[in-house]
Amino acid sequence: MKRPFQLNTHISAKYNQELEALKHSVLTMGGLLEQQMVNTLIAIEEKLPNLAERVSLNDAKIDGMEQQVEQECMRIIATRNPAASDLRLVMTVAKAANDLERIGDDIVRINRLVQSKGMPDSDFLLAGLLDIGNRIVSMMRGTLDAFARQDEKAAIIAHKQDSDIDRVYKKLLEQTAEEIKSNPEEIYMWMDVLWTVRSFERIGDRCKNICEYVFFLNSGTNRKKISMKKNLKRLLKNG
Repeated sequence: MKRPFQLNTHISAKYNQELEALKHSVLTMGGLLEQQMVNTLIAIEEKLPNLAERVSLNDAKIDGMEQQVEQECMRIIATRNPAASDLRLVMTVAKAANDLERIGDDIVRINRLVQSKGMPDSDFLLAGLLDIGNRIVSMMRGTLDAFARQDEKAAIIAHKQDSDIDRVYKKLLEQTAEEIKSNPEEIYMWMDVLWTVRSFERIGDRCKNICEYVFFLNSGTNRKKISMKKNLKRLLKNG
């Protein structure tokens, strides 16, 4: 009896190991960034510039990991000539690693506000930053879990979390604009706050990208053509 062909099953066990190691590298990057984000929120809440500085210095490690992933992707393409699902996996890993590296840059920008000791003494700002930050951590965890399991449904659910992040982001923008109107002499300090809030929002966007890569990995559908809401309904209907 002829055995059915299975994707991601290769004659070379070493090739399987290479692909698994590639995927693991992205998850390791993501795990480090999640901890970076948690430490960032601690630095903000407790006003710890030294912790913020350590978080920023750790970004060099993230940059190095992204470069290693990129080089390994190029090596596998050159030596293994991957096709079909394997090629999609390599492409997904490369794109995800790039977005994760940019998340690291966004985290550095957030910590600059704490390092400079320039964060205004504002209850609404502290509450808002912690709110959006905790939502970011939750979205990062959901995104990484979806990537690890290549789970379309989990990816779309994580993707939907960005709408709540955008809502908090817009509220913070409005409140900050009011502060600038009321205290124009402090405009430069509040402009730094705007850039910090924007960095939080950008992390949500990059998590969305990774969720869309998961969908591409499973279906081969161009991520720009994905209707996440439509596909969530389909997946929930199919159980």
